[in-house]
Amino acid sequence: MAEVKVAVNGHQYLIGCAAGEEERLAHLATALDHRVSELVARVGQPGEARLLVMAALTLADDLAQALEEKAALNAEVAALQGAAEVAGGQVAAESEAGLLILASRLEAIAARLDNP
Repeated sequence: MAEVKVAVNGHQYLIGCAAGEEERLAHLATALDHRVSELVARVGQPGEARLLVMAALTLADDLAQALEEKAALNAEVAALQGAAEVAGGQVAAESEAGLLILASRLEAIAARLDNP
Protein backbone atom coordinates (compact mmCIF):
# COMPACT_ATOMS: atom_id res chain seq x y z
CA MET A 1 0.00 0.00 0.00
CA ALA A 2 1.27 3.43 -0.95
CA GLU A 3 0.79 6.64 0.99
CA VAL A 4 0.39 10.14 -0.36
CA LYS A 5 0.71 13.37 1.58
CA VAL A 6 -2.06 15.74 0.51
CA ALA A 7 -3.01 19.22 1.61
CA VAL A 8 -6.60 20.37 2.04
CA ASN A 9 -7.38 23.82 3.42
CA GLY A 10 -3.80 24.23 4.58
CA HIS A 11 -3.76 20.96 6.56
CA GLN A 12 -1.55 18.01 5.63
CA TYR A 13 -2.99 14.50 5.54
CA LEU A 14 -1.22 11.21 4.89
CA ILE A 15 -3.62 9.07 2.86
CA GLY A 16 -3.15 5.42 1.89
CA CYS A 17 -3.94 4.14 -1.57
CA ALA A 18 -3.24 1.19 -3.85
CA ALA A 19 0.15 1.12 -5.53
CA GLY A 20 0.02 3.04 -8.78
CA GLU A 21 -2.88 5.25 -7.66
CA GLU A 22 -0.71 7.95 -6.08
CA GLU A 23 -1.01 10.43 -8.95
CA ARG A 24 -4.78 10.02 -9.14
CA LEU A 25 -5.13 10.51 -5.39
CA ALA A 26 -2.99 13.64 -5.52
CA HIS A 27 -5.12 14.99 -8.38
CA LEU A 28 -8.35 14.27 -6.46
CA ALA A 29 -6.94 15.94 -3.34
CA THR A 30 -6.08 19.02 -5.39
CA ALA A 31 -9.65 19.12 -6.73
CA LEU A 32 -11.02 18.78 -3.19
CA ASP A 33 -8.72 21.54 -1.93
CA HIS A 34 -9.96 23.78 -4.76
CA ARG A 35 -13.58 23.05 -3.80
CA VAL A 36 -12.83 23.78 -0.14
CA SER A 37 -11.10 27.05 -1.12
CA GLU A 38 -14.21 28.10 -3.05
CA LEU A 39 -16.36 27.39 0.01
CA VAL A 40 -13.99 29.31 2.30
CA ALA A 41 -14.23 32.29 -0.06
CA ARG A 42 -18.04 32.18 0.22
CA VAL A 43 -18.67 31.23 3.85
CA GLY A 44 -15.39 31.78 5.68
CA GLN A 45 -13.87 29.16 8.01
CA PRO A 46 -16.80 27.43 9.74
CA GLY A 47 -14.51 24.72 11.14
CA GLU A 48 -12.54 21.97 9.44
CA ALA A 49 -15.09 19.18 9.88
CA ARG A 50 -18.04 21.30 8.79
CA LEU A 51 -16.08 22.65 5.83
CA LEU A 52 -15.17 19.13 4.67
CA VAL A 53 -18.80 18.01 5.05
CA MET A 54 -19.92 20.97 2.95
CA ALA A 55 -17.33 20.12 0.29
CA ALA A 56 -18.41 16.46 0.34
CA LEU A 57 -22.05 17.50 -0.09
CA THR A 58 -21.27 19.73 -3.06
CA LEU A 59 -19.24 16.91 -4.64
CA ALA A 60 -22.06 14.43 -3.93
CA ASP A 61 -24.49 16.85 -5.59
CA ASP A 62 -22.22 17.06 -8.64
CA LEU A 63 -22.06 13.26 -8.79
CA ALA A 64 -25.85 12.88 -8.43
CA GLN A 65 -26.38 15.44 -11.20
CA ALA A 66 -23.89 13.64 -13.47
CA LEU A 67 -25.59 10.30 -12.82
CA GLU A 68 -29.01 11.82 -13.61
CA GLU A 69 -27.64 13.27 -16.86
CA LYS A 70 -26.07 9.90 -17.70
CA ALA A 71 -29.40 8.13 -17.09
CA ALA A 72 -31.20 10.66 -19.29
CA LEU A 73 -28.62 10.21 -22.05
CA ASN A 74 -28.88 6.41 -21.76
CA ALA A 75 -32.66 6.66 -22.07
CA GLU A 76 -32.28 8.93 -25.11
CA VAL A 77 -29.83 6.50 -26.72
CA ALA A 78 -32.20 3.58 -26.04
CA ALA A 79 -35.09 5.53 -27.57
CA LEU A 80 -33.01 6.38 -30.63
CA GLN A 81 -31.92 2.75 -30.98
CA GLY A 82 -35.54 1.65 -30.73
CA ALA A 83 -36.56 4.20 -33.35
CA ALA A 84 -33.73 3.04 -35.60
CA GLU A 85 -34.84 -0.58 -35.23
CA VAL A 86 -38.43 0.36 -36.06
CA ALA A 87 -37.26 2.46 -38.99
CA GLY A 88 -35.03 -0.40 -40.12
CA GLY A 89 -38.00 -2.75 -39.92
CA GLN A 90 -40.11 -0.29 -41.88
CA VAL A 91 -37.36 0.06 -44.48
CA ALA A 92 -37.12 -3.72 -44.71
CA ALA A 93 -40.90 -4.03 -45.03
CA GLU A 94 -40.99 -1.24 -47.62
CA SER A 95 -38.13 -2.88 -49.51
CA GLU A 96 -39.92 -6.22 -49.46
CA ALA A 97 -43.14 -4.59 -50.63
CA GLY A 98 -41.21 -2.77 -53.35
CA LEU A 99 -39.62 -6.01 -54.50
CA LEU A 100 -43.03 -7.71 -54.64
CA ILE A 101 -44.39 -4.86 -56.77
CA LEU A 102 -41.37 -5.08 -59.06
CA ALA A 103 -41.75 -8.85 -59.34
CA SER A 104 -45.42 -8.39 -60.16
CA ARG A 105 -44.59 -5.86 -62.88
CA LEU A 106 -41.90 -8.11 -64.32
CA GLU A 107 -44.35 -11.01 -64.39
CA ALA A 108 -46.90 -8.81 -66.16
CA ILE A 109 -44.28 -7.75 -68.73
CA ALA A 110 -43.20 -11.38 -69.21
CA ALA A 111 -46.85 -12.40 -69.66
CA ARG A 112 -47.36 -9.71 -72.32
CA LEU A 113 -44.21 -10.84 -74.09
CA ASP A 114 -45.41 -14.43 -74.04
CA ASN A 115 -48.86 -13.44 -75.31
CA PRO A 116 -48.43 -10.59 -77.79
